[in-house]
Parts: sequence; C-alpha cells; structure tokens
Amino acid sequence: MVYALLALLASMAAVAGSLYLSLGMDLQACTLCFYQRALALALVGVLLPGVLALRDRGGRLCLAALPVAIGGWGVALFHVWLGWTYWPRSQAAWYLACPEGIYGLGTAPQQSLAIFTLIMMFLLIGGLREVRKTHQEHATLLLAVILGAGIAAGCLLANPKMPDPKPLPPGKLSTCQPTPRSAS
Repeated sequence: MVYALLALLASMAAVAGSLYLSLGMDLQACTLCFYQRALALALVGVLLPGVLALRDRGGRLCLAALPVAIGGWGVALFHVWLGWTYWPRSQAAWYLACPEGIYGLGTAPQQSLAIFTLIMMFLLIGGLREVRKTHQEHATLLLAVILGAGIAAGCLLANPKMPDPKPLPPGKLSTCQPTPRSAS
C-alpha cells in the first residue's frame, strides 16, 4: 500500500502545482497542459478512493492506476520534446516555448514530466511487487503499459493543430507558444 499512497501524494502535488500555475501564477494551460492536468486529476480520483477502500490491495491499485500515469507521462514527454531546441529537433523550423514553472525550476512541462515520472515509478514498483507476490502473469503489467501508451496516443492524436509559430512576445510567456526557430 505504501507505493499507492506515495503515488497518491505525488498526484495530489501534481494537481496542486498545476492549479497554482493557473490560479497563482496567472498562466493559461495549453491543450497539452490541460491533458496532463486532467490525467493528474484522474489519478487522484482513482487513487484516493482506492487507498481508502483497498487497504490490503495496494499492488492491485497500483496496476489499476498505472495506465493513467503512463498516459500523463507520455503527453508530458511529448510536450517537453516539442520545446527542445537541440538534437533531435535542432533542424525543426519551430519549437514550443513554454512559461517557467514554479520557482523557475524548468518549464511547466518539464515539471509535469518530472512529477509524472515519479508517480509512474511508484506505481510501477507497486505493480511489480503485486505481480511477484501473487504470481500473476506479467501480462497484467504489460496490459497496463499498453493501455497507458494508448491513453497518451489518444490524447496526442486528439490534440488540436498547433497555431502557426509567431515570435515571442516581450516579457514573460503566459502560455505555451509555437515559436519560429529564427526568433530564438
């Protein structure tokens, strides 16, 4: 149960951080940010009742929540990748400029990727322990990973087309913005 509880606490921190970015820092969530926020909220929605109701089934709860965490991680990874200005995107005509995150420790998408990585690690460890303890087939874990990849792919495929790149405005960004390479 400890890994499910740790994942819940990290998910709650992700939701609090995401809301602080919008409400406390006056940033506007782009669609990729919104997908990540929704998946973090879904994790809290699955893990909180699960921790309260399934006290002796923490490993199974980890397996149940793992696809949602993998989905959020995949969207965050893609979001961070669009902001790369170095290899393998060094030849791209544009990049996704995003506002700084909380305390200026990286961009908001980088912070999202970090917390989703942590959540995913907690759930993966808890899920692996469950598979070993109950002698389940590893297919259960594989299915969770495949479902998570499907969630990420669905979010990315459904994401609206990015607006045309435009030069960075003066001052701080309030949302993620496609920016031409020449403007960097």
